[in-house]
Amino acid sequence: MSHNIKLLEGACIISDAHYSKLRPELLSFIKEIESGRVKTRQLILMGDIFDTLFGEVSFTHTINQELIHSLNNISQNIELIYLEGNHDFNLQKIFPKAKVFALKQQPITSDFHNKKIAFAHGDFDLGLRYKLYSFVIRNPLTLILLGFIDRVTKHSILKKLDNYLAKKDDCKTFVGFREYIELRNLEKYKCDYFIEGHYHQNSAFTFGQYKYINLAAFACNQRYFIVKSVKDNEFLEEHSYKER
Repeated sequence: MSHNIKLLEGACIISDAHYSKLRPELLSFIKEIESGRVKTRQLILMGDIFDTLFGEVSFTHTINQELIHSLNNISQNIELIYLEGNHDFNLQKIFPKAKVFALKQQPITSDFHNKKIAFAHGDFDLGLRYKLYSFVIRNPLTLILLGFIDRVTKHSILKKLDNYLAKKDDCKTFVGFREYIELRNLEKYKCDYFIEGHYHQNSAFTFGQYKYINLAAFACNQRYFIVKSVKDNEFLEEHSYKER
């Protein structure tokens, strides 16, 4: 683990919104933060915020332009921390004022009220085959080639991908999830809380000396979390955004 951050009381955490024109709910919520109607000092994006956003593929910037603009506005006054996911990566140039953490930098850590908190999108330890796939798909040369093919085909590939991803069920139950997490041996990261997204399970388990928290997907019922502390107990307070 590396790249410590300072976790702030009242921080807003969003995971797995899978934003696209077919799933626009996140934009309304981000505009609430941008306008100040929803107040926070720190916005932490846990990856897969966009269904498709790749640093070197300009069409993915174009189709997400409004949300990108709002997040960049927010980052002028609010600390924006962005953990890249498997749908959104190579993002630092898109969000120049944000603290962006690539897959290879995750998990990241924070000390909060004498507790050590680890954060990750959730796909950092999925085996050699996935690591090879991740290396290839995140390679700038691969993405430049994808961008060229996309332009030549008049964006047909990415449009089909967007339509396919928008139809996926983000609220499925992962049978045997606790056993799966236990096998990952996350206690080696020496933390009190391990928080990640990716699996969309909205579940928490205690293993030995640490507590594992898998966040709900914003794409499923628009759920997000606020960092709270009561005396010496830390927890994530779950909220569900309803568009006004």
